[in-house]
Amino acid sequence: MKGFLIVFYVIIQILIGVYLSRKIKNEADYFVGGRRVSFFLVSFSLFATWFGAETCLGSSGAVYETGLSGSRADPFGFSLCLFLMGFFLAGRLRKKNYLTLADFIKDRYGSLAEKLVVWVMIPSSIIWGAAQLRAFGQILSVSTALPLNLMICFSAILVITYTVLGGLLGDIYTDLIQGVIIVGGLVTLAIIVLNRIPDLPAIFRQMPTERWQILGVGESIWERLDRWAVPVLGSLVVQEAISRFLAARNPQEAVRACHTAGGIYFFTGLIPLFLGFIGPWLLPGLVDREQFLVMLSHQYLPGMLSVIFLGAMISAILSTVDSILLACAALFSHNFILPILGIKKEKTKVVVGRSAVVATGLIALAIALGGNRIYDLVLLAAAFGTAGVLVITMFGLYTSFDSQQAALVTLVGGLVLTPIFQLVLKFKAPFLLSVLSCVAIFVVAALLAQEKSDRTALDSVKG
Repeated sequence: MKGFLIVFYVIIQILIGVYLSRKIKNEADYFVGGRRVSFFLVSFSLFATWFGAETCLGSSGAVYETGLSGSRADPFGFSLCLFLMGFFLAGRLRKKNYLTLADFIKDRYGSLAEKLVVWVMIPSSIIWGAAQLRAFGQILSVSTALPLNLMICFSAILVITYTVLGGLLGDIYTDLIQGVIIVGGLVTLAIIVLNRIPDLPAIFRQMPTERWQILGVGESIWERLDRWAVPVLGSLVVQEAISRFLAARNPQEAVRACHTAGGIYFFTGLIPLFLGFIGPWLLPGLVDREQFLVMLSHQYLPGMLSVIFLGAMISAILSTVDSILLACAALFSHNFILPILGIKKEKTKVVVGRSAVVATGLIALAIALGGNRIYDLVLLAAAFGTAGVLVITMFGLYTSFDSQQAALVTLVGGLVLTPIFQLVLKFKAPFLLSVLSCVAIFVVAALLAQEKSDRTALDSVKG
């Protein structure tokens, strides 16, 4: 039955992609759905894109192991990130009819900054995509008893195929289906588990005090702030989400969609967190914590419901991976390849975009096969190089600073400071310190550039 479900699910995804591929006439159709997507669809697509493997498998496993402090990112940090995205980014960026965030960077800081920001943003997204592919492989491996690496390869081929075909419209319509399945599957599992627990208050009474602490035991204030800053600030300027609200019909709907998605994400994300919290009393002694939710569904759900829940987990992952592939492809093709090659024909632009989806998917596959835990990959992706992008975006949106030199230096600083602070200097709050350092770098560089410009203008007047 499970094998039949997977095959059926694959066929549905690909058929949707084939159908919607006929509606794609130009680059805007492929990457932002022609900017005519309804508020409802954008909201559910943002939720489904955000609600991936780290929420279903990574965070529930982390809470299973250490208690509430194991997963501050989900759902608290990432849902807050969606709310802030609506407050600070969605309306302003949607007004300009951009295709990518790099388009805005080009407008404010020039084409060189545009090219650099592409290469800062793409690695982060690909790492995140690799985490999702690895999670998909975990689910299929547990469910079919087939080798993990084989299942990771299968998942990559599936997502690449339907994303190449349908573009953003294909992703959004499949996101709607996937989002409904996610919510329904998690609610069903929670209800059945709660009904089968004879004495839930007794479980709570037996829990050690430290499992209730949302802040890590023995952490400094800087460590705690950093653990919150990574999901909240580190994910604020990712192209996967930005492409969704750029597809909205107008700026007002873009803002509302971010806030609505944040609400859906928060309440849905509480379910795997709760199940992981009581997990050691439901499934004691698990060796691989990231398989907790899958193993729980196998034990507590009857045959058909177990199959449906498997579909929910697959849905959560697919909706994130397709967004990542499309986001990376948009940055690479629209902001890098097309300007270099000088391509103007819309059909050729779409072909280049689809080729970029394939290339991105293969790179993510290679990283997924390389190993590492899902939750660790996600946190690495959220912090990788994003400090500089965040700083220049916020300064560009809300100040009059427009120094290209300041933007370039800040991007480079954000790329190198986090690993230096974390791996070399071993600071307790590497990402937060990177953000603060990038703010200082940008302000100093912009002021120096302004001073130089004023001096040059004064010398010209004197001459």
